[in-house]
Amino acid sequence: MNYDALIPVIRNLAIEAGNRIMEIYNSDDFDVKVKSDDSPVTAADEAADALISAGLRAAFPDVMLVTEEQSDSHAARGDTFLIVDPLDGTKEFIHRRGDFTVNIAMVEKGVPTRGVVYAPAKNRMFLTLADGTSVEETGPFDPETMGETTAIRVADSDNAALLVVASKSHRDQATDDYIGKYQVKDSKSAGSSLKFCLVATGEADIYPRVGRTMEWDTAAGHAVLLGAGGEVVRFDDHSPLAYGKEGFANPFFIAHAPAVELKEA
Repeated sequence: MNYDALIPVIRNLAIEAGNRIMEIYNSDDFDVKVKSDDSPVTAADEAADALISAGLRAAFPDVMLVTEEQSDSHAARGDTFLIVDPLDGTKEFIHRRGDFTVNIAMVEKGVPTRGVVYAPAKNRMFLTLADGTSVEETGPFDPETMGETTAIRVADSDNAALLVVASKSHRDQATDDYIGKYQVKDSKSAGSSLKFCLVATGEADIYPRVGRTMEWDTAAGHAVLLGAGGEVVRFDDHSPLAYGKEGFANPFFIAHAPAVELKEA
């Protein structure tokens, strides 16, 4: 993959999708439907999916594309593909809490190597550059021209005073039990793939996920975290979280700064 060609395209599409999402978010009302897996979907999910899919297929017609809203059609699998969650955090969107993101990533040999996470309601964008390092862009989010960027890096974590981030909509007793194994200075909640990005910027040290996720939920945030020096490992054996799995379902996982001394499940 030509990363110099890839990054401007995925950044541009994320911003354009974010603009479309915000038009619907700021409207008086929008319909909410329920998918076959009982998860909600809105017009914003569908509009963003159509926009991003068309753009990626036009730019990279020979690369397999996986998106959440078209997942039922993804019979073929491979270890190299583009993967999209056009609106991660639909529940946050529906409740107008703002913690939702647009996610686009490139997976190569099972590893998310490049990605962009855009939170339009929060005015935050995190992305990998062509060289694989991660930055936060601070606006004005012009689709055609990248604004000012700041390099991001995971924290040099203090295991006696860790900062934990966990899911806002899916936090449960199992998550709390695992967090309880650590010496925690502070704990915060966040929605969508923003949790990966908070670890990537050093605003948190660890994000454990003891619950169901899909590869499109995690790939872009995973790529950003890798580019900031972080890691994402399986909850059960601490091996690297891999992509291209049958059905695209993830096991439980832990996203963390390398200095964190991981506890057993």
